[in-house]
Amino acid sequence: QVQLVESGGGLVQAGGSLRLSCAASGRTFRAYTMGWFRQAPGKEREFVAAIDWSGDSVFYVNFVNGRFTISRDNAKNTVYLQMNSLKPEDTAVYYCTAGIRPPTKMTLVDYWGQGTQVTVSS
Repeated sequence: QVQLVESGGGLVQAGGSLRLSCAASGRTFRAYTMGWFRQAPGKEREFVAAIDWSGDSVFYVNFVNGRFTISRDNAKNTVYLQMNSLKPEDTAVYYCTAGIRPPTKMTLVDYWGQGTQVTVSS
């Protein structure tokens, strides 16, 4: 089993930045492709980004438009999501994910964190 704990969410002004962190424990971190999903109130949960164990394969959904960067530090068993130029429509609960298969769809996610709230004010 893998446990995922997110941190770094909060309230930020539009145009600002946040860096989300996800600490993984329980199993070998490098065995999994890590990722991030988000879910806004009343909307479906959607994929944001993913990164494989080597960091060489990175996946982003189009709506981030180059504003978000995913990275991982295997020595710390931690994955990050750097979010710049934040917009009010980025407001959502952000969930850390892990998957043996690249977790670019909900059905491919093996483990979920509890989520961290990101709120972007106008």
